[in-house]
Amino acid sequence: MLRFDGAIAGLGTASGTRIVVGMWPLSPFGPVTDVMVQRPDGHRILLAPTEEFAGFIRSMYEFDEVRVEPVLRMRDGRTWMISSDDLALTFEVGGRPPVGLALLAVPRTVARSRWWAGAVSPIARMAMHGIRTRGRTTDGRREWYCAQDLRHIVAADARFDGHDLGELRPVDPPVGFGFSSVPPRPSLVRVLTQIAD
Repeated sequence: MLRFDGAIAGLGTASGTRIVVGMWPLSPFGPVTDVMVQRPDGHRILLAPTEEFAGFIRSMYEFDEVRVEPVLRMRDGRTWMISSDDLALTFEVGGRPPVGLALLAVPRTVARSRWWAGAVSPIARMAMHGIRTRGRTTDGRREWYCAQDLRHIVAADARFDGHDLGELRPVDPPVGFGFSSVPPRPSLVRVLTQIAD
């Protein structure tokens, strides 16, 4: 079982570009950050810091383009900064909605279990369009998203390939990298991702 312990940020922009950032202090690849970008025309781009990590992600999700470049992550209180050769992203995290409070109420050992992720998947699917907490990757592996907290992203500034992406917007339409999208409202989700290798 492969485990990625960290957080996923998902947000939309006025340009129509949607961004998903995986921030993994604990992973089989060490502390890493990856970025998935989907342009308004559907073109899907992966930014990953090493060839090995990029190859691993590409084997499980669908992309039209892969770029291997350093991806740096910094945090200052509620402000997160993600930067690479092609991306400059800053976002600010706000409070918890009811679903975030509900996630916090679940005991940690339960919230981080695969059986719980499977049990809540139908509820997540009904509550948030495009969300699945379990499924299969494109190469047939089983994957579980064990969510433990959720906070809204309340502000963002993003530039990609030298272009300002505009103001923060919902993730609409849902991103199409794998079996699940991210919450429609821009959010930071504390999550343990488990993959049956």
